[in-house]
Amino acid sequence: MGILTWIVVGLIAGWLAGLVMKGGGYGVIGDIVLGIVGALVGGFLASAVFGIPDAISGFNLTTLIVAFIGAVIVVAIVRALGGQRVAG
Repeated sequence: MGILTWIVVGLIAGWLAGLVMKGGGYGVIGDIVLGIVGALVGGFLASAVFGIPDAISGFNLTTLIVAFIGAVIVVAIVRALGGQRVAG
């Protein structure tokens, strides 16, 4: 995938993960980063657990689903490690 495709997939996956996880959001850049990391995590899990060799290949529905699932996992991990935020 090209860098532009990674950014678009990352933005969509991060935004969807933010909606599903019902958080305050991470902003546009945060959603892109979250989605890209989620795509990497989702792609790794898809190939390691389910044996899908090219789960992330281009801009298609499979790539978006894998990236979205990975982004949801990343958000859950970040929230679990982050604990409660201190109001300031």
